[in-house]
Amino acid sequence: MSDALVAAVGDAVAAGEADVAVPDEVVVLSAGAGVFESPVALVLGVEPEVIAKRVAGTVTGRGFVRVEVPAADVVQAILREPGYGTTRVPRFGWGDRPRSFENPGFAVRYAYARACWVGRWARDLGVPEGRLERPGREETRLVGALAEVPGRAAQAEREGDARPLAFCLERVAGAYHDVHERCPAVPVGCEKPGAVHAGRVGLARAVRIALGNGLKMIGETPRERI
Repeated sequence: MSDALVAAVGDAVAAGEADVAVPDEVVVLSAGAGVFESPVALVLGVEPEVIAKRVAGTVTGRGFVRVEVPAADVVQAILREPGYGTTRVPRFGWGDRPRSFENPGFAVRYAYARACWVGRWARDLGVPEGRLERPGREETRLVGALAEVPGRAAQAEREGDARPLAFCLERVAGAYHDVHERCPAVPVGCEKPGAVHAGRVGLARAVRIALGNGLKMIGETPRERI
């Protein structure tokens, strides 16, 4: 989304609708699953409508450019980008003990391992990967958390402090544990694999990409088994 907004600023300058230096990146905030807002116009002193119309967006009451992307498209974008959210951030360490959900480090590591398990189970059961259509409440919350990862990673790099990224990874992990337990990606009992399972398998791989990259950025080696 940052790249799209930067391109929109460049187009506005080329068209003579703005007279500013085109930034290398802009701040993008997640306002929900597939909903992004940016203060780019306010920061640059440009009319927000000039930017919004170039990204099929709208303008909020506070002058932010708002763009809505379907949750399935957010997941697909992550799946197409193995380096999703990757930046250079300082190291960060969670304790290894206790190995319970009260320990945020364990929760993040275990969420990564669970997402890896889903991939293995899906292959064994012949469940393909598909689009996340008509996501439920838990899945929507997870997609929203995933969408925040690049912005929080960029913030961590900019501020020289890994905590914004670490806290974001904790939110992703918490949301994924809810999805894993309440929205199974593999058939249960005599249930046959369907489109809903395929979409959840894709969502699990998106979690694996985001958490795996996040753990590497803060100096950990992601473990597929815990």
